[in-house]
Amino acid sequence: MTQLFKDMRLYGFVAIMLLSAAVLGIAAYLGSIFLPNIHHDFGVFSLLVPSLTIFIFLIIISWSSPRTEAVFLFILGVLWLAMGAWSSDMMGNVQCDTLAGQRTATKSGSIASQSWCYEMKVIEAFSWMVFCLFAIFLWILIALTTRARVLGRPFAWAEPIFELGWFGELPGWPTGGYGPPQAQMGYPMGAYPGGMPYAPQMGPGGGYVVQQHPGHSVVIQPGMGGQAPTITQIPGTVSSA
Repeated sequence: MTQLFKDMRLYGFVAIMLLSAAVLGIAAYLGSIFLPNIHHDFGVFSLLVPSLTIFIFLIIISWSSPRTEAVFLFILGVLWLAMGAWSSDMMGNVQCDTLAGQRTATKSGSIASQSWCYEMKVIEAFSWMVFCLFAIFLWILIALTTRARVLGRPFAWAEPIFELGWFGELPGWPTGGYGPPQAQMGYPMGAYPGGMPYAPQMGPGGGYVVQQHPGHSVVIQPGMGGQAPTITQIPGTVSSA
């Protein structure tokens, strides 16, 4: 398990749930004074999206896989994009300061138009913010999972998401299903024939540098728990299957 990725994911989830809770609170208040006769469609939609977001996050926060989370991030991101665009369409270019002294009808009376405008602007701003966070999270998830596959984890999309490594660290070993790459090729850990495993050298830019010997294949074995990988140079060609 890579603790840094787990912590960053938790911080992101908490940020989105707080923003969703704020939107849900404002939408619930507006729904109580407008629904069911005024702004019915937007009122229901603005209650559904943050509620669904909080519900899904509470389910997947303890366990998920990259492919499952990617689907949820995409769907929820589209919903928040729709709500941001819908609230922008409702308010248009209205300046809330110009509505001072005006009233807007509710189901049982009226409300200050300026107050309603400010609350709608908050929903609009938070909706766009949550959509941007979803887009960033989805990009990070795709980047980290693709990187894990490159580092020798072909089933990274189906593994527990906590096995992903953050940028600059390697993914941890899977909790089940298959062993490290050398075990799949029929060799025990760190025991390739014809080569001696060693740790790579750090380059000036912070990455690893491997000098390949002529006529040799370079086998990179991911390290455990985000540690440095093990490099083995073997004469000839090594097949991965």
